[in-house]
Formats: sequence, structure tokens, C-alpha cells
Amino acid sequence: MSEEDVIDLAALGEDFARDPHPVYAELRARGPVHRVLLPEGFTAWLVVGYEAARAALCDPHLSNNMRNAKDAGLTDLVADAPNMLMSDPPRHTRLRKLVVREFTPRRIRALEGRVQEITHELIDAMLAQSEGRADLVTDFAYPLPAAVICELLGVPFDDREKFHDWSTQITKRLGDGGAEAAMGELTGYLTALLEDKRARPGDDLLSALVRTSGEDQDALSTEELVGMAVLLLIAGQETTTGLIANGMVALLRHPEQCSALRADFSLLDGAVEEMLRYSGPTGTSLHRFTTASVSLDGVVIPGGGELVLIGNTPANQDPKRFPDAGRFDIRRDAGGHLAFGHGIHACFGAPLARLEAKAAVRALLERCPDLALAVDPATLIWHPSVMMRGLTSLPVLVRPTAPVA
Repeated sequence: MSEEDVIDLAALGEDFARDPHPVYAELRARGPVHRVLLPEGFTAWLVVGYEAARAALCDPHLSNNMRNAKDAGLTDLVADAPNMLMSDPPRHTRLRKLVVREFTPRRIRALEGRVQEITHELIDAMLAQSEGRADLVTDFAYPLPAAVICELLGVPFDDREKFHDWSTQITKRLGDGGAEAAMGELTGYLTALLEDKRARPGDDLLSALVRTSGEDQDALSTEELVGMAVLLLIAGQETTTGLIANGMVALLRHPEQCSALRADFSLLDGAVEEMLRYSGPTGTSLHRFTTASVSLDGVVIPGGGELVLIGNTPANQDPKRFPDAGRFDIRRDAGGHLAFGHGIHACFGAPLARLEAKAAVRALLERCPDLALAVDPATLIWHPSVMMRGLTSLPVLVRPTAPVA
């Protein structure tokens, strides 16, 4: 491809951040893979078709290890924080095995009561606001997963704002120096916290990971523990926040769907899957890099560390896989969506995210029967990130005194 073929996503401005789907639809009509310039300044190959994305997520020549990037600027961010998401087999296989044996269904089920409790506490606080208004991001969609992940990991909840700031910097400011500084601060904090877990272990996941050992007395090193804690904290907060907020926007913008769900909560599981498909929290997978040439639906991406972004959001809107894909329909069979990825790097925290989302959506609809957007949806501000799809705020009316147009 020539330089003229490179599509400058930053030049598309706020309209693209607010609603990337028309651009992705145009790109899909031209082909499943395109050369793009990211807002962070890096050039990448963007996969927008469903079948090409699914194939790319399983391609062994696409590495998650940023040290395989030809652009050295991409490697500094994670040099001191290795984790399974940024590793390839056999290291990935080993790390995932050690973590999954502690991140068990039983541990997740044990959180269910606490998730419900936190959910209702947050709604109590929203309903108590005198103006009858709330910010569904800052008052609910962020603090819920933040509290849950802090409790799961054994992180002091009083430090949650620090983690929010760090995770926002890391996931949404890649390339401008802010992400690297935030990663350094987060790594230092977690290193000290893990030392405390060694001295005073508890029943939390980080304590369990400190203790865990696999076959042949294999165990996570301090560097690996820090990297895993970084992954769990960021993934456990940012993506679930986006799932809840983005999903509620979709639901509130489709009142007939919202009414149907209120009337029949047996639709809840399917509604959450459709939220994930229609407007999931990740625009693309984490960065991947070619270790050899890769052919995707006739497009050959060269080897040598080319940056590849696999588009979860555009793939989930591919009408070849999901007929009438631009329609939000909680009764749709959304199975097979790529919001949690696919292949060996599929999100192992998906059951916890689904648990939180279902608790959040049901409680909001039950306890806030007149819940409505407080602003024109066109004025909502979305983070200018291709990789993460999320809102900076979501003003809602929790006790509107009059119908809102």
C-alpha cells in the first residue's frame, strides 16, 4: 500500500470518536483490512471484517509481545510489566494456567452477594441526590467494578481513584508519555503491595497468586506478579465500566427494548450479550505484531513487527455475520461476538464482567423506573481512543419531573 492509502483516523475528529460505525462500515465495504494512522501517532493495519478478525485472533504469526514491534516507541510502556496478555506461548500458556487455577468460578460466585450490595449502595446514593440527576459513569459504572476488583484482588478501596487515573492514562494516552509515567507509578505501588501480601497474606486473589505454585513448584516471579496485577486491575475496571455505560446508552436510546427488558428479565442474559456486540468497551484488541507475513482475506501484511489492531467493534457490526447489524435488538442471538476476544487470549474475566453487568442493568431498571438520558446523545463525549470505547461521563435523570425528549 502507498502512503496515499493510509487512513488518518485522527483527522476524522470528534465525529469518529462519537460514532465510528459509519467509517467502519465504509471500510468494510472496501475490504476487511486497512492501513491507518492512529491518533497516538503510530501507523497500523486495522482489521474490520468479522471473519478476518476471528482468523487474526488465532493467527500464531501475530504476536502479543510488544518487544516484537518494529517501532521501539511501543516497547517502553510494558518493559517492566509482563503478563499473559502481552505474552505468547509457551510463556502465555504457563502464566494463564497459574492464574486461572486461582481465578476460579467458585471465587467469582463468592463475589455475587457483594456485587449486589455495592450495586444497591451506589443506586441509593444516586437516588439521594437532590437534583434528581447523576453521572452514570462517575457515580455508578466506574465505582462498581472498581470496588469489586479491589475487593477481589485485596487492594485498598481508598486507593481506587489512583487506579482510575493510572488506568485511564495507560489505556487512553498511549504514545504521549502519560501512559509510560502512569505505568511506572502503578508498577511501584503494586510492587510494594505484593510485598505486603507476602508478609500478611489474606483471602484475596493477589495473596493467592503470591502463594500459588504449579507443577514442578512453578510459581509466578515478582515481575510476573506485578504484570498480572496490572492486567487484572486495568482490565477489571476499564472494560466493565465501558460495558455498563455503553450498554445503558444503547438501552436508553431504544426505549422499546428497555421496556421489553423491564417487563421480562428472562431477556437479561441476551440483552447483555447484545450490549457487548452492539457497543462493547473495546474498539480493538491489544496491539499485535507480525513475526512473519500474515494473509487475511487476500490482504498480505508483511512480517517484521508490523502493528496490527483487530477491530472488535467493527467486526461485531459486520452484517455478513450479524444481519441488520446496526440494529440494537436484545432478542438477537449475539453469540459469537468478539467483545471478549477469541482464541488463546480470550478474556478469562468475562464471567465476572457479565455478573457485574447483569446486576447493574437489572438493578437500575428495577429501582429507577424513569431513568433517562439528561442530555442529547449527540453531545456525549467519548474517549478519543481507537482501542478503548468509553464515555467520559453519562448524565442521566434518575427522578425526572417531566418526560425527556
